[in-house]
Amino acid sequence: MKPVRTITATALPLDRSDVDTDQIIPSDWLKRVERTGFEQGLFSEWREDPDFVLNDPRFADARILVAGPNFGTGSSREHAVWAIQQYGFEAVISPRFGDIFRNNATKNGLVPVQVSEDVGRTLLSAVADDPSIQITVNVEQLTVSAPTAGVSTDFPLDGAVQHRLLNGLDDIGLTLAYSDAIAAFDATRPAWMPSLAR
Repeated sequence: MKPVRTITATALPLDRSDVDTDQIIPSDWLKRVERTGFEQGLFSEWREDPDFVLNDPRFADARILVAGPNFGTGSSREHAVWAIQQYGFEAVISPRFGDIFRNNATKNGLVPVQVSEDVGRTLLSAVADDPSIQITVNVEQLTVSAPTAGVSTDFPLDGAVQHRLLNGLDDIGLTLAYSDAIAAFDATRPAWMPSLAR
């Protein structure tokens, strides 16, 4: 997982509320055995509509997804996060997230930026009107800003989660940070007990 400090980019406005993980990545995409190629399944059923926002070339380079309230509800599937990231998004802004989706996002390096309903609506409208608007998500300062839209606010993030994102640490990376202590502990275990030694 790569460290995430500041993201400054254009955004895509997904003006829909209560978007669940099955809409983000339909269940038939979960049969894949590798962890690549999920960007093709991102909102795949909605993308069949030529007028769906992901098909709009004005938003082709967007790296921030601005969504309506209650984004990422439903079943637990990391595939939803993988699809969003593999499509090119690095952060999702919404007034509310599904808890499991938020947890999966932070463990994979996707930044969930929770804002007020008013800020969310302002960003959705501003980006829809002007796809060139730049939004900055600062993970170090826990702020999100879009000066031309008149937005400058903070967002909540648990300190441990912020540490993970800033340092690019997934669960394995967190464990490896204690490799010396783990090795020291393992060296004191009696020979008859299971060991990491080969």
